[in-house]
Order: sequence, then C-alpha cells, then structure tokens
Amino acid sequence: MTRRSLRLAAVLGTTGLLGGAVLAQASAAPVAAANAAAHRAAAKHVLLVSVDGLHQSDLTWYIAKHPVSALAKLVHGGVEYTNAKTTTPSDSFPGMVAQATGGGPGTTGVYYDDTYNAALLPAGTTNCKGVKPGVEVDLTEDLDLNKASIDAGQGLQNLPGSILKMTGDPTKLIDPSKLPVDPKTCKPVYPHSYLQVNTIFEVARQAGLRTAWSDKHAAYDILNGPSGTGIQDLFTPEINSDALGYPAGNDWTTDNKATQQYDSYKVQAVLNEIDGYDHSRSQKVGTPAIFGLNFQSVSTAQKLTASEGLKGGYTATGVPGPLLQKNLDYINAQIGALTAEIRKQHLDKSTTIILSAKHGQSPTDPTALTRIDDGPLLDGLNAAWKKLHPQAGDLVAHAVDDDGMLIWLNDRSKAATDFAKNYLLAQSGTGTDIDAKPKSFTHGGLTTVYAGAAAARYFGVKPGDARVPDIFGIAQYGVVYTGGTSKVAEHGGAHADDLDVPLVVSGAGTPGQVRDAATVHTTQIAPTILALLGLNPNQLQAVREEGTRTLPVR
Repeated sequence: MTRRSLRLAAVLGTTGLLGGAVLAQASAAPVAAANAAAHRAAAKHVLLVSVDGLHQSDLTWYIAKHPVSALAKLVHGGVEYTNAKTTTPSDSFPGMVAQATGGGPGTTGVYYDDTYNAALLPAGTTNCKGVKPGVEVDLTEDLDLNKASIDAGQGLQNLPGSILKMTGDPTKLIDPSKLPVDPKTCKPVYPHSYLQVNTIFEVARQAGLRTAWSDKHAAYDILNGPSGTGIQDLFTPEINSDALGYPAGNDWTTDNKATQQYDSYKVQAVLNEIDGYDHSRSQKVGTPAIFGLNFQSVSTAQKLTASEGLKGGYTATGVPGPLLQKNLDYINAQIGALTAEIRKQHLDKSTTIILSAKHGQSPTDPTALTRIDDGPLLDGLNAAWKKLHPQAGDLVAHAVDDDGMLIWLNDRSKAATDFAKNYLLAQSGTGTDIDAKPKSFTHGGLTTVYAGAAAARYFGVKPGDARVPDIFGIAQYGVVYTGGTSKVAEHGGAHADDLDVPLVVSGAGTPGQVRDAATVHTTQIAPTILALLGLNPNQLQAVREEGTRTLPVR
C-alpha cells in the first residue's frame, strides 16, 4: 500500500483531511444514538457510481494511458482498492443489492434478476386456496406496464427527450398482474417486498436524510427496501425499451451509441440532484445524502461484437478494443462532468464519491470465448429425466444461464439434483469461437456443479430454501451460454473476469494517493456509506448477519 499526504484537491478542490476513525466498524446502537452522532460525519453527501462491466484492470489500463484524466484524478484523490470482488452470482441485481444492503445473495434472497421461488404462487393468482406454489420471479423489463417504452408505460409525450419528466416512483409503472403472489396474503409481491433485508436508503430516511437513485428498470424498486419508502426519487428509464431514433427492433443496448445516449439521461438526472433539484429539475429539494446511478455503456461495449463500425470486447487479454476504449472515454467525460458540478455547487468538501461496478464481464481474453447454446442442454436434461420417469413432467422449472448456470428443479430431491449434475457434466458438443467458427466443448461447458444441499451450502442457506437454485454451475473460463453469435462476453459467473471490479472511495473523509491491495468486497460499500454519513452501519440487517465490515478508509 502506498500513502501520501497529498489531498484530493486535484479532484474536487478540497484541502483538509478528516479523520478516518469515523469509518471504524461501528458497534450496535439504537437509531437515536446513531442520529445523535451525525455531527461526526465525514461527509454530508455520498455519490455512488456503478460502471457495470468495468474491471479493475480496465481502470488501471485507462489511467496508465490517461494520467491526467478525470478518472485518474478521482482515483489519486482517494483510496483505490485494487483487489475488490463483487457477488457470486455476478449479476446486476445481486451486485447492486449487495452495495445497498451489505449482504450477499443468501442473505438478501436475491440471486439474479430472473429467478424462481418454490414458495410463492403464480402471477395473476387471485384465489390462493389450493394453488400449487412455485413461480418465476422476474425482476426485468417484463414487469413494466409497457416495456417497449423508455418511460415503462407512464405515457409521456415527446419521448425520449421528455424522459426526465418520468416519475420518481416506479411502483406506479409495475404491472401487479405480472408479480408473484404471497400465499399468506394472496397479494402481489412487489420487488421491494421481495428483498429480505433493509437498505442504506431506508437507514438514511430514518435519520431524516434525502435519498435518490437512477437505474435501468422499474424493478429497481427493490432498492427501496422492505418498507417500500427508502428512495425518495428513483429514476428508472427502461433500458430494454425500443430505442427511439434507431433502427426498428433495437433497444438501448443493441447499439452502443444508443446506450451512451440512454446513460446520459441518468447523468443529467444526477447533475440536477447535485444542483439541489429532484431528477426532473422541477422541484428544489436539496442535494441527497445518498444518490447515484449505474452506467450500461461499458457493459454493452464489452458484449457486442461490433457497433458504430468499431470492434467490441477486447483485442487481447485485458486490452480494451476500440469500442470499449471509446466508452471508457465516455465514462471519463461523465465523471468529469459530475465532479465539476460538485465543485461548482461548493459541495466538494462535503461529498464522497464511490466508484465501483455491479459486475465484471467474461472473458477478457477473446481467444477463450466458447459460445454454447444452453437450450439443447436443458431440453436434453428434461428428456433424459422423463425417459427414466415416464410419468414425470419436465425436471427443469426455471433456468438462467449467462456465463454461469442457475437451475431450479420441479423435483428437489437428492436423486433429482444428483441426476441433473451428472447429466450436465457428461455433455459434450460443438459451440462457436470468437470468429463464429466451430469450437468443441466438454462437461456441458462447466468446471464445477453444486447440486441440492451443496448449492445451499455454497450460498449459506438451509437446504430446501425456497429461493436458492438447486443447481449452480461454474462455467469453464470463456464459456458464454447463448444460442447466437452476437455476444463476445457475459456476466453472472464466478471467474475473476466476472468478479474483479474497481472500488474507489474519494473525496470527503478520505486520504489521497492510497492504493490498498487487500481483498475487499462490494458488500462493504453499504456500511461504509453509512459510516461516512455518521450513521451506524449496524442498522443494516445484512451487516449484522454477515459481519460485513466498513472499508478501511484511512
């Protein structure tokens, strides 16, 4: 670790150094005591930025090439954790929920954006008596009133230019008929109610602080936490809607220029919040204590084979290709705009910026790519099971496979989970490589499969838990489960390329020019944010359950 007394004036114009003691792991205390300690806060505002798909290696590469960039200034003005890990599975939902709660999937109950629950009832159920439990829990654009529209069905005119007028309450844009149903109440389960623990936004609200967030689906209502009221201004333009102004059939992720345009709407929302307005700039409400956004453009630049005439992904191991380089420049410009606005509003001495990512992306070595169509694997598993059990239906209840494999089974017995594991590991076939040429695979593209009780232990829950996948498969490096050839990378798995994300804490309450090589986790962001604000991290249920520590900001 290197340390210098040089402050972050290069980033935000700040000069003093606030003591790091406020970031020591707080002991349990009542809410009132935590609120009374607020005068010891190192910061009044924390801006959290998630650049989805970004690796620590990408950040290191960019700063080496651009040593006076906004990203370089941000990193050099604070603490850079060079060995940070996100959650497994490395999906957007568990990744973001971890940053907001301090807990992993086993604690939060959130394993992916599209999962299965063996205890809830099918969407649309109105008479719950005698209904068999078991239902897909979809936290994607499919919940929107209108998933084809960037306003998720609000009905705004003159889109996409008017998108900042979108409501800050996305629960109004979720179709309740698409939600799973609680058998106890026979009522739909909204995303915020599905989360098993509270969030930093709820703790901040209890302390009388303002909160805001910007993300990609109305289903990010989940960040409101179980109370449903954690975020006062939640801006969620739909990323998988029709990209207006682009070829028909494209959403905002299929053309990288479109993704940047989409991301810029969220940047403008945050700029408005820095200026003390709500995201729409229609009401003066004060700058939030906790606020921020996610970026999608790096992720699409890593996944697309090409866009705007530029090759996507990486040209060699860890070397960003031209499309990704362009997007790193874009992210750098947006970070520059945000920090400049913070300085313009004289918030530089009271604001901490945290930069990280919900997930990485794999593979960063283009020669390792092996695309495998998971459809035949799952169809074959069902057929093999029914051949042995002629009276049985499909074994697979639900599956989600990106660069890892999560499967929920209709039969959760040891015999069934063992059968599924053995079947998958016995499969071989032919996929495609980076150039769409045939490439053989073995063992179903998997290295390790956790089945039944072993999968439950992997995630730290009891066997038979209603949410945990019955099969969790760790893919061979480079494997991406897809039926086409339009992707060159994915996330969701457990490889270093999926997990190794940046983590930078810069601004109020931090020293400058510090690099920390110790292993840390993105779950530590949540308690660190509360500690920076002078709140008690132990007010977070996941922090108490997992013993999640604050980051060692010294």
